[in-house]
Amino acid sequence: MSGPILKDIMARVAADIERELDRLLSPTDTVPPRLLEAMRYACLEAGKRFRPILVHAGAALGHVDRASITRVGAAIELVHCYSLVHDDLPAMDDAELRRGKPSVHRQFGEATAILAGDALNALAMEVLARADWPAAAPLRLELVVGLGRAAGAAGMCGGQMLDLESSSERLLSEEELVQLQRLKTGALIGFSLEAGARLAGLDAAALRALTVYADALGLAFQIRDDLLDLEVGETGKMAGRDAALGRKTFVTLLGAPAARARLIELRQQGWSALSRAKLETNLLGQLFDFVIDRSS
Repeated sequence: MSGPILKDIMARVAADIERELDRLLSPTDTVPPRLLEAMRYACLEAGKRFRPILVHAGAALGHVDRASITRVGAAIELVHCYSLVHDDLPAMDDAELRRGKPSVHRQFGEATAILAGDALNALAMEVLARADWPAAAPLRLELVVGLGRAAGAAGMCGGQMLDLESSSERLLSEEELVQLQRLKTGALIGFSLEAGARLAGLDAAALRALTVYADALGLAFQIRDDLLDLEVGETGKMAGRDAALGRKTFVTLLGAPAARARLIELRQQGWSALSRAKLETNLLGQLFDFVIDRSS
């Protein structure tokens, strides 16, 4: 179970991110009001801010100011929210609900949803590159490059393409499915933890260990989502969407019992990598337990 330390951190990080997103998406004369409304609708009062929590967890391995953690977490959350807006579009998943309310294209129309997603993605890169937060210019550039890579063709977008191509009668192998999810879900999760660690100034060996941990966590996160798709649960979206779309998941490939067992194996992989590198495991272990517990 996730302990009180993690719960307190999650609440604090979520509040920090909400305030930062509200500020970054404040009304301005240069942004059309309806577009800004759709962007705010997609981002505010939304989700548990899991990726910003990973930024905090990576940064907690060193000494990083709160403003830097919040800015990086907000940028990553902007990209994540953009991806959800576009995933829900009729050409993709055609989802009616997201987080318990109408998806952005249902609320504002398809064209506005496309523009809102594009604008959120662009804003993410802008706010990382700007000099109005404590990180030095070389680190800001490094983070922009990393976020662009994690979100782009060799990351999240590439994984989404593989997912679209897999929605057919051909059964994916486990290796193919792992690769798909490493890109679609794992790339942004991995970058979130890496970004916090880079803020903390960790060395190459520590970053390699965190990469192994993040890879295991990203796969566990996706398996958790696949299991949650079997029931309405707390996802705030229609259950059974994966099956309805003919999407191949770890549950359809392995079966629910084996998928749950895989979660435990992945946790051990992540834990072992941290232990070998002698990294602090308390918060990172709680994060893995949080992911696993939500699937049960």
